[in-house]
Amino acid sequence: MSFDLEGQRFVITGAGRGIGKAIGKRFTELGARVSGWDLNLVDIASDPDFEHSVRVDVTDEASVAKGIEASLGALGGLEGLIASAGINGPTKPTWEYSLSDWQQVLDVDLTGVFLSVRSVLPHLRSTGYGRVVIIASVAAKDGNPGAVAYGAAKAGVVGFAKGLARELQPSQITVNCITPAITETDLLNGMSEDYIKEKKALIPMGRFCSVQEIADMTAWVASPRCSFTTGQLFDVTGGRAKH
Repeated sequence: MSFDLEGQRFVITGAGRGIGKAIGKRFTELGARVSGWDLNLVDIASDPDFEHSVRVDVTDEASVAKGIEASLGALGGLEGLIASAGINGPTKPTWEYSLSDWQQVLDVDLTGVFLSVRSVLPHLRSTGYGRVVIIASVAAKDGNPGAVAYGAAKAGVVGFAKGLARELQPSQITVNCITPAITETDLLNGMSEDYIKEKKALIPMGRFCSVQEIADMTAWVASPRCSFTTGQLFDVTGGRAKH
């Protein structure tokens, strides 16, 4: 067994940009074969780092079912899935949140993870081996003033991962979460300046996380060498996380 991912096959959701795209590139560098899912495939459809790509709406059960069928057909099987698709939602106080804003964030960040992960489980259970890695957030542990829907959804996927990890044992299928602090992606464009400043002040290292740092951590957690850890959180927070 090796830390590299030579010959391993993965679906990566939210692969069209940001964290998901960086994970896809890192996995390919380590020898993996990647099928990218996203609503917008413009940036990866002809990218050699993605052997296969398919338009998938992770909030839609039928779309996810078609996506997993396409990925399995293209790669001939899967060793894992990285659930990276997500949105931040509005940054404003809870009392200003509309039900539609709340529902949209939960649909993508919580239900979308459930549907994506559930779709790959029959295959992983049939082989007895697999790696499921969910990109959560430090907000899942600390709460997220100014973006409560996001914090609630990320806390939800942590609970989902912990329960699923135990449901799948005993086996060689692990389920873990990556919990980064705010990361330098284009999602920052949807956040207020005050919100960004406030969140950066919480990080002892005084900077945001990079997508490459998340990709490296994800590669380790998805590798064959990370074999005795399941239902856990891997922080990439620059010292922010206290537990």
